[in-house]
Amino acid sequence: MKKIIVTIVSLLLTMAFCAGCQDNASVSGSVSTDGSTSMEKVIGYLSEAYMEENANTKVTYNPTGSGAGIQAVSEGRCDIGLSSRDLTDEEAQTLNATVVAIDGIAVIINPANPISDLSIEQIASIYTGEVKNWSEIGGNDAPIVCIGREAASGTRDGFESITGTEDKCVYSQELTSTGDVVQTVSSNPNAIGYASLASVKDTVKAVSVEGVTPTTDTIQNGSYKLQRDFVLVTKKDTKLSGAAQAFFDFATSAQADELIENAGAIPVIR
Repeated sequence: MKKIIVTIVSLLLTMAFCAGCQDNASVSGSVSTDGSTSMEKVIGYLSEAYMEENANTKVTYNPTGSGAGIQAVSEGRCDIGLSSRDLTDEEAQTLNATVVAIDGIAVIINPANPISDLSIEQIASIYTGEVKNWSEIGGNDAPIVCIGREAASGTRDGFESITGTEDKCVYSQELTSTGDVVQTVSSNPNAIGYASLASVKDTVKAVSVEGVTPTTDTIQNGSYKLQRDFVLVTKKDTKLSGAAQAFFDFATSAQADELIENAGAIPVIR
């Protein structure tokens, strides 16, 4: 009797294993994503992890910008659009927007700087050159050194769009990596910079913005204002392919949270 039970259990386990293999095999094909350059790291981490677990699926990414990605999915030229801005009312009539992550941008200064809080208006005034000396906003009598990213940077795009300083910033230095921004600010007592929250180290000080300190919690609950959504865009009247739906489900699941954090963004509250 015991031998029969063992045989039955073994058969059931084998059947379950084979069923799992069939499920994995059925998730195959290609998934095309198109859009936001700011989402490059997030979509990269997600797609690489997904393809490791689903060898028969290929996820591609075309970095064309948010507007172009929205247009591409609207015209059926990609499966999933990527946007680092919310949809307009007109776009939302035919498209769905699903927030996959949040980009929290910290404003950083040297630890020796006594400033601890800035308003978005003050940050904008600093970066446009209207405010040139720290003493004008309650700091030391010293010239402000504005550090930023290069023109192609997604972090710069996010910072300038949120502060309303697009094409108006006057930078002392434009650097090609977040690490360089953090290092430069840490070595200059008069410097100010910006970086994704996940990249901020103890060598610099992240100021609060309008009284709110940048943390995962304040970004997730929306009280920290220097942030923007990373959005997956799909068509309302078009069903995703099996491969695209499987990737979409993975990207918007709790399983993706650690990957999103590793990419320097903040997971959404589920």
